[in-house]
Amino acid sequence: MTRRPAVAATLAALLSAGFAAPAGAGWLPDRERIDALLDKLGGGQQIDESKSVDWGVLPGPFYMPETSLGIGVALVGLYRADQEKTTPLSSLTLMGYASVTGVVGIKFDDYSYFDGDRWRLFVDGSLSNEPSRFWGVGYAAGRDDHWQEYTAQGFGLWPKGFARIAPATWAGLGWSVVQMHASQLEDGQANAILATPAGRSDFASGLSAHLLHDTRDFAPNPARGQVLSLDYAAYAPAFGGEERFDALTARYALYQALDARSILAFELYGDFRSGDVPWNLLPALGNDARMRGYYNGRYRDRDVVSTQLEWRHQFAWRHGMTLWAGAGTLAPRPGDLGEHWLPSFGAGYRFMFKPRVNVRLDLGFGRDSAGVYFQVGEAF
Repeated sequence: MTRRPAVAATLAALLSAGFAAPAGAGWLPDRERIDALLDKLGGGQQIDESKSVDWGVLPGPFYMPETSLGIGVALVGLYRADQEKTTPLSSLTLMGYASVTGVVGIKFDDYSYFDGDRWRLFVDGSLSNEPSRFWGVGYAAGRDDHWQEYTAQGFGLWPKGFARIAPATWAGLGWSVVQMHASQLEDGQANAILATPAGRSDFASGLSAHLLHDTRDFAPNPARGQVLSLDYAAYAPAFGGEERFDALTARYALYQALDARSILAFELYGDFRSGDVPWNLLPALGNDARMRGYYNGRYRDRDVVSTQLEWRHQFAWRHGMTLWAGAGTLAPRPGDLGEHWLPSFGAGYRFMFKPRVNVRLDLGFGRDSAGVYFQVGEAF
């Protein structure tokens, strides 16, 4: 499952408007008409802080390699969790979607800030039914052209609470719950999923600890600042799960404004697992957030490291674009990382629905692989 949802919405007129549709051209929708239409959906170019939550509704198509073409609705809300003007804007995204391949799901992400940013509460969750593929574990399995079809019926919830312990630094605790059942397994072949220790079903529950250094100006779409995060989760039967394993995730990202319209974004990411890790919770290279261009779950192992560099540019009105390049490696042990590398590069179009909230269309390429991503929000 991907943590970031494949729900993006747009109107058919957005792309047909072009980059410079002249006002009064009857054969093209002009910018004023599109702005007026988006205003009705909550997509104004100014945040209305007189509302408790400034909602925007984005109905329309989405696309990812794992889900194919689908239809979805996203509700994007910007709000202040308290009356302190020094408290950053909070954001809430709620999404429901269905695709032609049988994908059905709902997902949400919430970033809440309180008391002048002394306290933070981040929550993400999902409930989905997604036809998917399992290649196996390791680089060699991912390079193979054979996979097993199955349907992932999953549920996930991860609330995290943070307290500020130093300027721009927070520490926190959380609780991670993940349930997955692999249904509709193909008959007539060696069943790779049933051969794994976890089998077709697994329930994982664990206590997590978090350390966050964050100077970003707006977490969902930063224009400046940096973030360094360390997240550790201990899953065990004592916490209600079925297996005992540990997960350590480290991430560093930097956002540097090159001029008034251009931003350079960099990310280094690592995910390391030990113990009796279920196959569905092994780190994977390839999703809508990093290593775009690969089917999510094709390359999975106990340890992965990836990096990416992205140039983001805002044109006139609501239009923007990105170019990126990155690479990733995976291995069963940290000492073996770097033996095999996979490239990722691509380009994307951006349309600003609300201030700092973009609809994105990305075309990513990997080694003998490609993917299209049509969603809400930046990749990282």
